[in-house]
Amino acid sequence: MWTELKAKAAAVADRHMLDLFEADPDRANRFSAQTGDMRLDYSKTNLDDDTRDQLLALADAADWQAKRDAMFAGAPINQTEGRAVLHTALRNLDGGAVMVDDADVMPGVLDTLARMRSYADAVRGSDITDVINIGIGGSDLGPAMAAQALAPYHDGPRVHFVSNVDGAHIADTLRGLDAKTTLVIVASKTFTTIETMTNARTARAWMKDHGGDPSAQFAALSTNMEKTADFGIPAERVFGFEDWVGGRYSMWGPIGLSVMIAVGPKAFDAFLRGGQAMDRHFCAAEGVENMPLMHALVGMWHRQVLGHATRAVLPYDQRLALLPAYFQQLEMESNGKSVTMDGKPVAVESGPVVWGAPGTNGQHAFYQLIHQGTDVIPCEFMIAAQGHEPELRHHHDLLVANCLAQSEALMRGRSLDEARAKVADKFTGDELERQAAHRVFPGNRPSVTLAYPLLDPETLGMIVALYEHRVFVEGVILGINSYDQWGVELGKELATALQPVVEGTESADSKDGSTRGLVAFIHRHRD
Repeated sequence: MWTELKAKAAAVADRHMLDLFEADPDRANRFSAQTGDMRLDYSKTNLDDDTRDQLLALADAADWQAKRDAMFAGAPINQTEGRAVLHTALRNLDGGAVMVDDADVMPGVLDTLARMRSYADAVRGSDITDVINIGIGGSDLGPAMAAQALAPYHDGPRVHFVSNVDGAHIADTLRGLDAKTTLVIVASKTFTTIETMTNARTARAWMKDHGGDPSAQFAALSTNMEKTADFGIPAERVFGFEDWVGGRYSMWGPIGLSVMIAVGPKAFDAFLRGGQAMDRHFCAAEGVENMPLMHALVGMWHRQVLGHATRAVLPYDQRLALLPAYFQQLEMESNGKSVTMDGKPVAVESGPVVWGAPGTNGQHAFYQLIHQGTDVIPCEFMIAAQGHEPELRHHHDLLVANCLAQSEALMRGRSLDEARAKVADKFTGDELERQAAHRVFPGNRPSVTLAYPLLDPETLGMIVALYEHRVFVEGVILGINSYDQWGVELGKELATALQPVVEGTESADSKDGSTRGLVAFIHRHRD
């Protein structure tokens, strides 16, 4: 089917999107998907009905619905590790049993959630003023993103996030905090992650040295009860999760404890219910009505069929500043693979490079390349109908206008004749042609827009779950395992082996010439 789709793409390459709107006055509605009050508009792409049908057939040929049902039922769809994939169970607040190996996991999930609520309430009612979440990857990006996104709902202690093993990160975070009123949450499933444990030991030493009590002011998000006990954290302050929850999918459970402390259990439950609502939509909606399915197929049309190598995520909301990085990890760690489930090469390109920044900041940083660069970069805009600052409505109106204008400009472009007309009163002759050429916008560049009433906890949950399920569909169609991440292992192994070389306790002779030279440079420039 890939061959047919690429032939179709070649046949319509010169077609302008504006012609599609001209031919179909209802295109904006027919090429949108909606659930609740959330709308995904993908009409500003070069998709037509025939192509969309081909993409739907591609998904059906991959048996995506059966595989979706298998995921929700607890089947071990993570085949390289023999695990179920059940982050959805963490937000299954109103559903029934979820079985893994003939056992219902929901009693354990709900018990852990109840313990989290009780602990969060206790912290929120105590003298704790600051909470530091120490983790990395999914144990950091998810809660850090959500905490920033939900800033209007913060009514608890301030929350801080430390991930990088670079000492600057922990040092800058600790500076100015009171060790006596700070809670440290160590987020590591195995409690062995080197970056996290290095930072945790530094935080513990700081607390001891500054009058705090680590035995009372540390909590852990981990399944390794032995190591958490050895670290001095009692069992009642350890919150675990099963191996069927991957790191980049984990903030729905204990990894979200820092967010729950910041916004309160009620708001956190609303976040979970948003994710649950998108799960139910994903399982019930058919064909073009299914938002995650269509989001995935549009993305695959751009990446695997048209060959666009990158995807820009552009939330027009400053509080979603970390969302592009969060989706970057979600997409690139999940679908950045070159081997299928059966060990064979992937037939087409795998996942795109995902990047972005909030609008309108991005407009003054990289939109120049998006509009006039030689590469086409599909864009994904996000916008709320209203902001949390009614007294600053004019700010939000300007924000919305900019968001809608950018997607229109990408589609519409500006012709050479239009560019000439813009500067005809200033230049003539060859100089007119030269100046006009600089003002041409190719246009016909694709974008999708996700719109919703307000960025509240439920909406954030829906957005995150939407992208999770989009990644699932893409992985199914590519035939890869979206739920392992072997690509991070080699670097970890080599870093462990290099540490004594960098410390100077072992020789670098066995390393390549570049590494030996860099180690020698580091050693020469140390005190």
